[in-house]
Parts: sequence; C-alpha cells; structure tokens
Amino acid sequence: MDAPRVVSKGLDDVVVGQSRISYVGGETGELVYRGFDVRSLVPGVPYESVVHLLLHGDPPTSDPAPEERAALAAARRLPDATLRVADALPANLPPLEAMRTLLSLVGDGTFGYPPTLGEGYRLIGAAPVLLARYVRRARGLAPVAGRDDLGHAANYLWMLTGAEPDAARVAALEGYLDLLADHGMNASTFALTVAISTQSDLVSAAVAALGTLKGPVHGGAPSRVSEMLDAIGAADRADAWIAERLGRREVLFGFGHRAYKTEDPRAVVLHAIARRVADPARLKLAEEVERRALAALRAARPKARLFTNVEYYSAVVLEAVGLPPELFTPTFAVARTAGWAAHALEQAGDNRLIRPDVEYVGPPSGRVWPRPVGPDAR
Repeated sequence: MDAPRVVSKGLDDVVVGQSRISYVGGETGELVYRGFDVRSLVPGVPYESVVHLLLHGDPPTSDPAPEERAALAAARRLPDATLRVADALPANLPPLEAMRTLLSLVGDGTFGYPPTLGEGYRLIGAAPVLLARYVRRARGLAPVAGRDDLGHAANYLWMLTGAEPDAARVAALEGYLDLLADHGMNASTFALTVAISTQSDLVSAAVAALGTLKGPVHGGAPSRVSEMLDAIGAADRADAWIAERLGRREVLFGFGHRAYKTEDPRAVVLHAIARRVADPARLKLAEEVERRALAALRAARPKARLFTNVEYYSAVVLEAVGLPPELFTPTFAVARTAGWAAHALEQAGDNRLIRPDVEYVGPPSGRVWPRPVGPDAR
C-alpha cells in the first residue's frame, strides 16, 4: 500500500486554488471583496453594487448602475410555468426545505456549462422572489408582484409583507445582504465549486450549496441565537443558563468561528446596525448575554481565541427587520447567491475537476472472498 500522507481533517490549511473574489483575514479580522474591506461598504453601498463588484470587479457605487438594477429586476419576472410548479409545493414546509426545491425550479433546462453572467443574474434575482412567494402562500396570503422601482433588499421585503418597506429596515437588510454576499471558500461555496468543477450547471451547483446550509454550523446558527435569547429572557438569568449549557458541553451559538481568531468584522458592523434598528430591550439583552457568554467561554477555554461571530448580531438585525427565525437561513442564501455566482464563473474560467483523496485505514489488501463450491456454486 502507498505510504500514509498528511491528513487534514476538514481540509484545515489546505489551499485548493486561487481567487480574486474575496479574502478572509482570520488573524487580522478582515473580509475583503476584490480589494474593498466590507467595513468600508456598509452602510452606504446597495446590494446591487456589491453584486456588480463581485461579478465584475468594478469599484462599487452608492447609486448602482441602471444596467445592474435592470438585470436583477428582469430576473424577478419568472415564467408562469415556474410559478405554477412553485405554487404546487405543500404549504407546510419549513422555508429552507421549500427553498431547496424552489431554487431548483430556476433551472429550466436553459442553464448549461460554462455558467454565464446572465445566468448569475437570473439566480440572484429569482431566489428572493420564489422564497417570498412561497412564504406568503404558506401564510394563506396572495402573492405580491415585484416592483422594478425598488432595489433588491426593498423588493424582498415588499414581496414578503405587501407593505411599503420602511427605509431604516431596508438599510439594515441591505447591510446584512452586503456583509453575507461572500466569504471565501466556505462550506456552501466549496460545495458549489465542486459541482461546477464537474461541468455541471449553475443552478444544480447552487442547490448543492444550499444543502450545506441546513446544518447549524454554516448559516443555520442565527435562528439558534434567537432561541437562546428567548430562553434566557432576562440578563439576570444569563449566567445560570450559560453555565448549565456549558456544563452539558453544548454549543453556544453565535460564538467562535472556524476562520476568525479575532473579531469577525461582519459581527462588528452588524452590531452597529442593530444599535440603529433593534428594539432597545432586545439589544440590551443581547449585549449582556454576549458579555457574559464570552467571559464564561474564555474562563472555560483560556487558550482558545473566541469572539462573537456573524450569526450573533445577524439574529438581532433580522429580527428587527421583521423576519421570523425560520427565514434567517433562507435569507442568508439570498445574500450568498452573489458570491456563489461569482465563484462559479471563476471556477469555470480555469476549471479542473476537484477530486480530493482520503487515507484508507481499513483492513490490508489480501483478503479473499470464499467462493462457494459444489452444485450450488454460481
């Protein structure tokens, strides 16, 4: 047998390629989109401009190009056949489960390999439309048509609620979408990249990426943060609740990150957004739980570098925007479609099938299957 090789469980420190799209500075607390630190983009840069930055590399603007806005607005107008199939889904599915099927409906047979910019816009534009339509039907409400006069974030809220979106909530959601649009070679983007490397199409790859978000350790934690804050209820109960949780060796969602060994820059910006839009009592509770949880975690693991991660204040911001917890992860996916499209295009531009190896540790070769003998042998 071949000599054993270095094994990196979880692919820690394994570099699988090169990218011009985003840089995650785990030691420095940076997230950079094509040279622009996200902290310089939020607030102020609309999601359409972040999409343009990720897909094209052009500097973002506070007023997105008409072509960009028109491309995403056009992608919201879906064929009647697609909408009929979407409306046939059972209305009692969790939104994330429904979104897995809804996203696959975008692949109408016209997507191919290699992916194109136009296909990227179709994915980004269609995802929130199909999700909002499903959510309204699940609530027993009629669908709301999209509006070309609204930006991406505002139109999503409009199609979910049917009410004129509040400017402060739109700005908060837009900041969230900007911050979550991409994050290097994370689990969902890696799943997408593997799919694209097989010369599959963009929608199939995006569905593969979406499947990774069901687990709470990638994209699914903000709803768990809301559950934690609800369970604690008041600051004076935090220490006991946290101690009990840690005593059972259970996870405190919203703390620690695989990449960041210092402050997550997205968490810092989302905290600032939460200060502007969150209910003061809820924000105060979140801040006090954060303080006590970090103290308890650092006491329990003094050598670990643990900080608040993006999921913690994502929960507070998305609550303030008016989204229920079951929409937190699907909304994360809505944001991340921009990064998925960008990485799909980049992978296809210099493609090689991604095919890692695994070290075999089973029985040595040489075992023999005892074939039957006699009249019954075949």
